[in-house]
Amino acid sequence: MVRLRGLTRTSRIVALCSAANFINSADRVIMPIAIVRMTNIFQWSMHAEGWILSAFAGGYLTSQLLGSFWVNRLGAKNILICSVLLWSIATFITPFLASSITALVICRKVLGFAEGLGLPTIFHLFAHSIPMEERSRAFSYLLASGSVGQTVASIICPHLEWEACFYWFGALGFIWVILWFLLYPEGAFIGEDTIPLHMPKVVSRNIRWADFILSRPLWAIYIAHFAMNWSSYIIMQWLPMYFSRYLGGDAQSLSLTAVPYIVNSIVGIICGHLADGLLQNKGWSVLNVRRLMTCIGLVGPALFLAIFCVVDHLALALLFVSISMGLSASNSAGHLSNHVDIAPNHAGTTFAISNTIATIPGVLCGPVTASLVTASGANG
Repeated sequence: MVRLRGLTRTSRIVALCSAANFINSADRVIMPIAIVRMTNIFQWSMHAEGWILSAFAGGYLTSQLLGSFWVNRLGAKNILICSVLLWSIATFITPFLASSITALVICRKVLGFAEGLGLPTIFHLFAHSIPMEERSRAFSYLLASGSVGQTVASIICPHLEWEACFYWFGALGFIWVILWFLLYPEGAFIGEDTIPLHMPKVVSRNIRWADFILSRPLWAIYIAHFAMNWSSYIIMQWLPMYFSRYLGGDAQSLSLTAVPYIVNSIVGIICGHLADGLLQNKGWSVLNVRRLMTCIGLVGPALFLAIFCVVDHLALALLFVSISMGLSASNSAGHLSNHVDIAPNHAGTTFAISNTIATIPGVLCGPVTASLVTASGANG
């Protein structure tokens, strides 16, 4: 058994969950990069590409609320381990199923289902483990780790055989599961420095499902999350193909799709520290800090994506989409952190509802984008 005595309990929780989110995010961007070469091999139409890319979001949509239920019944640790293991298996076997669109779509749905369990479980852990004054930083590191995972995958995958992309990152998930068991073996020790199998719960007898659905503050979060994800899914699913087909990018250019995620990681951490600094200033309330960060994270990206649409030079397109992704990162200290502010005992559930609604753009943007591009005659 390995014990990391130099790290606090909070640091260990953030580090392990951030590592899981790194793998989670890396696995989901492999296909948008690999599909450029896979289409040349399997001769898929743009509509088939759209359905393959969106299949992930279809699976992701179905598991959000299940994750929030299961985490209270089966334990956060068990759910997180099982979800990482399942999505790693789905990633690893993808090349074996690529010759069948039906099998590939099913595999992508399984990947999405497993990854959909991850963040609600992590939000549950954070809500019960992270002090208020450290939450903005914790969520910023968590989401920045996801951007780092997307960055690493975007840099490495264009230079590997497409099959190897799935093998390597699938294996990385298996390694994470082994390391988790080495660091926290079942029944090894239970103390203040251990992540418990079952997180303590505060049960409120007055909470009803209507409270999650009819709450105006929660709907402000749900709508903000939906808006953020619409642009995020389009960038994740279509940016590599857009660079390759419409801006004349090669393998080296596809690696440049990592730049927006690098900017996103850096800005996210900066915004997290900035938000916590503002919270320590008595002139700023928690609500005003969350509003400020959310406004920056939604209005800023909208402006720069509007400019991105009219640019036909690869370098300028990369610049504007990177600025957009960077500004979007401030949402981690905005509405995404607000779950544990307004509903700390139900953050897993509120995030699951929010992420379910916010996954609808991921389901739609694949086929909708393919249909719009095909109708415009720009897919040739």
